[in-house]
Amino acid sequence: MVRIDKNSSRAYYEQLVLGIKEDILHGILQPGDKIPSVREMAKQLLMNPNTISKAYKVLEAEKVLVTVKGKGTFVRAIEELPRDEIRVQELKNTLNELVIEAHHLQVTQEELLQWIQEAEKKLGGQSS
Repeated sequence: MVRIDKNSSRAYYEQLVLGIKEDILHGILQPGDKIPSVREMAKQLLMNPNTISKAYKVLEAEKVLVTVKGKGTFVRAIEELPRDEIRVQELKNTLNELVIEAHHLQVTQEELLQWIQEAEKKLGGQSS
């Protein structure tokens, strides 16, 4: 399940968001699976419940999770959702920043492509 690196420069809630998305990608979490409550997750990860709540809210806004009052928070099926063009554009902007940084670090296009392929392989396949 999700691990938080206390030494990372990335905010805890961002690590949790990414960790849950990665668990979904790997099939650890399936559509319809109930995820731990904010309190349960905070206890498991030894974190502030407000941090967990913030991560869950981000994932709900991104339509990764859905909360049903009185029942809990569940993984939503990705296939049911339309492509989020705003987030796709944000991803493109992030990629542009990465390419600029790579250029200044003398990282070649071939290296970047190899890294993408390695990440895809590590994460279990091709993105659609």
